[in-house]
Amino acid sequence: MPHIYMQFDFGKDEEKAQLARHKLETWKQAFRLDKKLLYKFERATDGEPLAEPVAAKPEKSKGKAKAKAKDEPETPKSNETVKLLLRLGFSNHEKLSEQRWVDRIPTEEPFLAASPKVLKPGDAHFADTEKQFEELNQGGWDRRDVRR
Repeated sequence: MPHIYMQFDFGKDEEKAQLARHKLETWKQAFRLDKKLLYKFERATDGEPLAEPVAAKPEKSKGKAKAKAKDEPETPKSNETVKLLLRLGFSNHEKLSEQRWVDRIPTEEPFLAASPKVLKPGDAHFADTEKQFEELNQGGWDRRDVRR
């Protein structure tokens, strides 16, 4: 069965990558795409130290009980570039469903801003992408892919 690969580059935006993971998991459950939609994350560090968290400045309030500023610091930026590699594997009689997903996924948020790239069999980098997908995470889930 031929596969179609999609590559998404989230840069250093871990939050968008996790939103994408959540959306893919939702689709897998809602549309029963368990074996038809597979994805893996690739994380590469750039060697720079992690950015320090920046505390939110408290807002000055006039009058009585105005909304208080949150004491939570902003989440630190990651020094890893996060890429998502998605594989669609529909059987030959499901070509219409496959094409609908190929058209839909890159147009949805958060995938839209992640420079989507679709690779079909016969494309120049298809074989390299297929090899890369198989090599990623040979041992199963990456502990960083499941965040709470």
